[in-house]
Amino acid sequence: MIEWIEFILKIIAIACVFLGMIIILKMTNAIVNRTKKTKKEKEPMSKQAKEGVTFNDIFMFMIAVPLVLLWVGFAGAVIYVGLGDSSVLGEIESYTTLIAILGGPALLIIKDALDVWKQEQAEKTAFYKVKAQSVIDYNDNVLKQAQDIESKAQEQEHKMESKK
Repeated sequence: MIEWIEFILKIIAIACVFLGMIIILKMTNAIVNRTKKTKKEKEPMSKQAKEGVTFNDIFMFMIAVPLVLLWVGFAGAVIYVGLGDSSVLGEIESYTTLIAILGGPALLIIKDALDVWKQEQAEKTAFYKVKAQSVIDYNDNVLKQAQDIESKAQEQEHKMESKK
C-alpha cells in the first residue's frame, strides 16, 4: 500500500519538476523577447511595464505552485486509496501528519493568492464605479446642454414674435 502512495508521490514530484522546467523556459523566453523588443523600439514605458519578471514570480512558480499541487495531490491520493484499502486507516496518522506539514504553507499561499484576487476585484469594482459615475455625469451634462439649447431657442422665438 505504501509503495503505491510512494509511486504516486514520485510521479507528482517528477511532473512538478517538468512543470517547473517548462515555466523557467517560458519565463526565459519572455525575458529574451522583451529585451529584443526594447532594443528595437526604444519607446517610453510605464514603471509597471518595466518591472518584468520578479523574484516573487519565480518563487510562486517554482515553490508555491508545486507545493500546493503536491499537497492537493497527496491528500487526494490518500483519500482515494483509503476508500479502497482499509490498511491505509492503520497508517492514517502518519499520512495526516504529512498532509498537515504540506498543508500549512500551502494554505498560506492559497490565502495570499485569494487576497490578491480580492484586491484585484476591488480595483475592478472601483474602476467600474468611477466609469459609471462618469457616464451618469456625461448624460446629465448632455441633458442640461439640450435643455439650454431648447431654452435659448424658445427665448429667440419669443423675441422674434415680440418684435412683430
